[in-house]
Amino acid sequence: MNRKWLAAALLSGALPFPALAQDAPPVDEALAGDAGETIIVTAARTILPPNALPLTIDIIEKDALDQQIAIAGSVTDAVATLSPSFSPTRQKLSGAGETLRGRSPLYAINGIPQSTPLRDGSRDGFTIDGFFVDRVELIFGSNALQGIGGTGGIVNQVTVGAPTDEGVSGRALLQASADNDFSDEGMGGKVAGLVQYKAGRFDASVGAAWERRGVFFDGEGRRVGINLTQGETQDSETLSLFGRFGYAVTDTMRLDLIASRFELEGDGDYAAVAGNKAAGLPTSARPGTPPGVPATNRTESVSLSLTDSNLGGGNFISQIFWNRSRDTFGGEPNPIATFQDAAIAPIGTLFDQSQNRSRKYGGKLSYERAVPGLEALTLIAGFDALWDSTEQRLIATDRVWVPPTDFRSLAPFGQANLQLAGGLVRLAGGVRYENVKISIDDYTTLASAGRTFVSGGSPTFDDVLLNGGVIVEPMPGIRAYASYAEGYTVPDVGRITRAVRTPGVDIDSFLDISPIVSNNRELGVEVKRGPLDASATYFWSSSKKGQLLIARPDGIFDVQRQRVEIEGLEINLAVKMPIDGLTLSAGYAHIVGQFDDDADGLVETDLDGANISPDRLNLAAAYANGPLSARVQTQFYLARTFRGPNRDARNDFEGYNLTDAIVRYQTSLGGVSLAVSNLFDRQYISYASDTQRPTDNFFNFAGRGRTFTLGWDYRF
Repeated sequence: MNRKWLAAALLSGALPFPALAQDAPPVDEALAGDAGETIIVTAARTILPPNALPLTIDIIEKDALDQQIAIAGSVTDAVATLSPSFSPTRQKLSGAGETLRGRSPLYAINGIPQSTPLRDGSRDGFTIDGFFVDRVELIFGSNALQGIGGTGGIVNQVTVGAPTDEGVSGRALLQASADNDFSDEGMGGKVAGLVQYKAGRFDASVGAAWERRGVFFDGEGRRVGINLTQGETQDSETLSLFGRFGYAVTDTMRLDLIASRFELEGDGDYAAVAGNKAAGLPTSARPGTPPGVPATNRTESVSLSLTDSNLGGGNFISQIFWNRSRDTFGGEPNPIATFQDAAIAPIGTLFDQSQNRSRKYGGKLSYERAVPGLEALTLIAGFDALWDSTEQRLIATDRVWVPPTDFRSLAPFGQANLQLAGGLVRLAGGVRYENVKISIDDYTTLASAGRTFVSGGSPTFDDVLLNGGVIVEPMPGIRAYASYAEGYTVPDVGRITRAVRTPGVDIDSFLDISPIVSNNRELGVEVKRGPLDASATYFWSSSKKGQLLIARPDGIFDVQRQRVEIEGLEINLAVKMPIDGLTLSAGYAHIVGQFDDDADGLVETDLDGANISPDRLNLAAAYANGPLSARVQTQFYLARTFRGPNRDARNDFEGYNLTDAIVRYQTSLGGVSLAVSNLFDRQYISYASDTQRPTDNFFNFAGRGRTFTLGWDYRF
């Protein structure tokens, strides 16, 4: 790969095209008091400001987040739209193949991991309603700040904060959505409310959000195809519950209990209609009742935290948590070959569907303070522990497809941050020791895998994960940094164990369960002065035994472990114009990734659309002045040709562009907004469908056409 031109582009383009985190204000009002104070990024595990960290960090604050959710409907869509190096979403319940910088991000809620890497159901983007999210913290690139899973970065959703005013307060939201033709079956609606109460040292916040989504229509007025197995957000109902209860033990010590429950369930009113990939005809849907139970996603989380901002002169954070998820995959009208078993029913007649069941619990501790007598040096010490138990069952016949798999991680860590020359230079670095054990009992695979007996075991591995960097800030608001960080995850163990067909396999010696350790190196420049809010970053990463998802003819993905290398450039720019309240912004990302297809130690084959995002250009104009705010945005997803020995030209990406708009007016009785996604009603095939499975006519999904959302929100 040619890194020289990328580095040159970074250096030459950094100042003329500096970049923006988001169009939102630079101050997070939930964490900052007076204007100009710096936001605290909790996902970074420090109270130091972002400019003291050699990381690429974006914050999507509440106003910007609500805008994007009104346009596209979810937190994941908001992140994907505003972050050029994030894949375009599939507009489905499953986020399989959606990546950040070409690798899977770790989704978290208040630092609690939502991802299930042991058997990745790719439902981690739908675990809480965005109504209860105050901001989203994005940390780009491989890192181990939150432990397992952050190979592409971290998407941390920070929920509603504690109320600050005595008495009762809250907010309410009503929304109605419609397709371009305002058809009955395309109508949807949402109602949400949050009530908060504060009395002295005690406070409470409770809320609920309910949403009904209608059928989606493409730009030609055709129903968007139904993905029965992986699941849909269209033709579905969602109920999200949230509660936060806090007590200020002292002026600096606080106890918080946070609980949430989220369930998205398909209504099952439509059946899939095959398209024709060769002829360019998209997959569609017709009224009908598919077999089995509709695809559903349910997640429940509880966390208890104790924090003290002045414990022995330092900042103490502790948290224990519990999380459980049930991801039900839908059933297909034609029985899936993998589920067939002649001992139960004649081959070709047995219907079944699967469900991922995952339960995790753990705890986090950290203590941070400046060294007495050497206040320029800040030290952090901490310890994380995580237990995860996951299995995948066939719910119609109660068979085990993926055996129960237990994961245990114990990880002490330490970080240091040293300020030199009065803040002109900072040195930052740290180390995290991961001790991991995976336990699987003896099991037998399904009949389609030969009823192969596999001896269980408890493979272990440990590793020291390093990070370090230097920051130069010649004047406030201008900084440059260089950094190196290592992150890790485990491969999709469930895909590996369920596919064993060779007798005599022993889990203890099955090397494909070894971890994926990826590194991230980057150079960055940021300018946040006057009317400019800008950044440019060049990054590259590699992993010796990465993970690739390879589709089988039956549509089920297997895992291959091969060397992977990724590099890219991301540039963003926002300028506040002389017109009061008007901001223009642009963002560009170029990402290339290759893997070692022939096991010769050299990468030579491009990553496909299931593993990497397209290049992208974002343009936006935002206006906010007094009671009126508005935004128009366009995303250009650029065409891409995939190269390699086994390249299939049918998987090349044609590219498309989408424009959205929203306007909101604040009245004494609340705010009224109108959002339009795909403003020009463009007809297009989604990136995931255009770049994968060229002969699967049930996997040729068009994107959603023009959609209107009318909303009313009120605070009291």
